[in-house]
Amino acid sequence: MTRPRRILVCECIQEVSTFNPVPSTADDFDIRTGDDFFAAHLGHETEVAGALAAFDEAGVTALPGFGAWAYASTGTLSADGFRTLADGFLDAVRRNADVDGIYACLHGSMVAEDEPDPEGYLLAETRRIVGEEMPIVVSLDLHGVLTRRMLREADATVSYVTYPHVDLRSTGARAARLLLRILDEGVRPVTARVAVRALVRGEELITDTGAFGALTRRAAALEADDGALAAGILISNPFTDVPELQTSVFVTTDGDPDRAATEAIALATDFWAVHETMVQPLISLDEAVAAAKATTDGTIILTDAADAPSSGASGDSNAILRALADGGYPGRVLAPIVDAAAVADAEAADVGNHVSTTIGGRCDPARFTPMPFEGVVSALGDGSYRSESDGLECRAGPTAVLKSESATVVATSRPVMLHDRSLFLAHGQDPRDFDAVIVKSPRCEPRLFDAWAARTVHVDAPGSTSANLRTLGHTRCPRPIFPLDDDVRFEPVVEIYSRAGAEITT
Repeated sequence: MTRPRRILVCECIQEVSTFNPVPSTADDFDIRTGDDFFAAHLGHETEVAGALAAFDEAGVTALPGFGAWAYASTGTLSADGFRTLADGFLDAVRRNADVDGIYACLHGSMVAEDEPDPEGYLLAETRRIVGEEMPIVVSLDLHGVLTRRMLREADATVSYVTYPHVDLRSTGARAARLLLRILDEGVRPVTARVAVRALVRGEELITDTGAFGALTRRAAALEADDGALAAGILISNPFTDVPELQTSVFVTTDGDPDRAATEAIALATDFWAVHETMVQPLISLDEAVAAAKATTDGTIILTDAADAPSSGASGDSNAILRALADGGYPGRVLAPIVDAAAVADAEAADVGNHVSTTIGGRCDPARFTPMPFEGVVSALGDGSYRSESDGLECRAGPTAVLKSESATVVATSRPVMLHDRSLFLAHGQDPRDFDAVIVKSPRCEPRLFDAWAARTVHVDAPGSTSANLRTLGHTRCPRPIFPLDDDVRFEPVVEIYSRAGAEITT
């Protein structure tokens, strides 16, 4: 009697900004193994949850290996931190090296102090343990940096096709089904990758409405209806300054490199045709204050993507809050900020009492300075709550709600993802009750803010994840590259990858 297929599932997800001076450590991750790993995902909107559902539907046994998910995407991971994660990931592979296949849920934009390509390292070491014949399928965020080492070591890659990301669960399911097709149908993945020297941001990346969405829908159609095994466009995280930072267009077929190359060139060419539209329009701090004053019929959302922990920033910018105060803005403001010392001051004062402290400017002092704050401690908490987006547990550390006459600040001890309203709502603050809300994310699901807000503006504030990319100081990425350089040209070069043969460049 043939035993059921057994698939090892491992996860390691983090997105960093190398321009954030605060290093991340293993303590910034939710690390789980065994049944606890799977339990953390079941019923939630994550890649692993989608993969588990697909394996279960197919009657396949999924084995929990190692899971690590960063609470926020912060600065470069310390060497010791990456060693902790790598040891856990690879130990799980060694313990389960007799499985039929491996699903690796990764991101693509990790960076460690001593390793610019952590995901590639994990895949290469996994391959060394399990051998050349073991099928390995990887899922990636479309903000991942797709490296040559990753392409060489994995049999195939699938990626998100939506932004904001609402297809995590389906991406995991697609990866699982592709892995099973390799095992059960004998498909032979061959991948064509075309690199594009472009780093893009902005409204045109919103896949429901922008030019990028038309391209990702074509990639999805190739995969779903037109015979490709996988297809996608990885625009990378422009704040992850590494040697292979660029946009990657990839198409994977069943043993047909010519078809894969043709489709990848077509997608890359069409991407290049619209890449100049993919720049985020920004307004100055002074213009943001004027816009806030002019918005009298509802809430204005002041988007501070330059300090977005979901993109790798420190989260301690007070730039917009300071500008509103200095500009005499009369409305009620809601803002998040990372400041463990301010939380400690609030704890010492206790709920209901006056607190005199400063907020912000402690993590990234080259960009921000502490801002004096006089107010009342409205609430204290441990900072543990569930994300309204995917249901995962968030741990912001000790947290305080500080209120002055004009501002309500939710201060956390550590950065957390701020792409939804979870932090605010978990601490009793409904954004609808305020005149201005500072949102530290490049883009949230429209239903969470834009659907009810009177206006949303994108502010050119300082920060380690600024969409004003020329201000950051890239030194390691390929050059020339748009928009860091002028007169960048696109000459499509196809790289072919297959586990059955060597890498070929055409």
